[in-house]
Amino acid sequence: MEQTKVRTALDEVEKGAFVRTQSVFRNWIRADGSTEFLPEAGRYHLYISYACPWASRCLLVRSLKGLEDVISFSATSAVWRKTSKNPDDQHRGWSFIPFEGEQDCVPDAVLGCETIREIYEKSGDTLGKYTVPILFDKKTKRIVNNESAEIIRMFGKEFNAFAKHPELDFYPENLASEIDAVNAWVYPNINDGVYKCGFAQSQEAYNNAVVPLYEHLDKAEAILSKQRYIASRNTFTEADIRLFVTIVRFDPVYVTHFKCNKKRIQDYPNLTNYIRDIYQMPGVANTVNMNHIRNHYYKSHTKINPFAIVPVGFELDLTVPHGREHLSAN
Repeated sequence: MEQTKVRTALDEVEKGAFVRTQSVFRNWIRADGSTEFLPEAGRYHLYISYACPWASRCLLVRSLKGLEDVISFSATSAVWRKTSKNPDDQHRGWSFIPFEGEQDCVPDAVLGCETIREIYEKSGDTLGKYTVPILFDKKTKRIVNNESAEIIRMFGKEFNAFAKHPELDFYPENLASEIDAVNAWVYPNINDGVYKCGFAQSQEAYNNAVVPLYEHLDKAEAILSKQRYIASRNTFTEADIRLFVTIVRFDPVYVTHFKCNKKRIQDYPNLTNYIRDIYQMPGVANTVNMNHIRNHYYKSHTKINPFAIVPVGFELDLTVPHGREHLSAN
């Protein structure tokens, strides 16, 4: 049997350019009974890192929908550590062991694992990329899904019978085409674009990523000068959630660590207040853990930052009034 080749996103480079591997666990929870996974209170468990934007958007939707009592969760340490006792296996990844007195880790109370890698190995994974989020079925002891874009759709619609806020619809049918259109340029150019900049191993690859990144930040700034939300004048949607989790990390991390330093988010007045607008919504702030965010990137990516020094960084007060209410007025 061919041995699984373990790796992290830092290893996903082709000809100097970062190329993200697709998620492989892609089952769906459906309220209509069309799959084997039915929405049930207490059945599913979400594994996340507060540092990871992809995982954080799942935690954010869980919070906004009021699913805290329905879907349990565990949170890893911010800082990667060695995941195998084999001295020849140097893989470093997500762990539930706190780093130097770190706060806010939530241990794995479902399987009792010390690392995310263990959860994948117990599930028969052969890809070897041990990522968060993971949506886990406690009943069948299986990973349901590890693709955040699909998990937020499930949390948004399939658990309405149990949600405290079933009225919230982040992918309404009347805005589906607009949301899909925004996601189609935000994901490759901004969400993944910052990683293409940061993980580039050639000047050409970096140049090919940083130019469209700033073209599309400029585009977002222009849109948000005219309307309150990125896909709609007055409706908050999943497109906003997907954009928010990247740009809230931009100044503290991506400007320095990923060399995205042409402009900060603070240099975009509409994007700056847009972040504040979302951050101040009930249920959002408790999903943004800036200590985890900063410590993860600077202390885990030793290929980029070998001495694990965390810079002072840029401070942006997310609690001051955002002044964007008028943009959604009829």
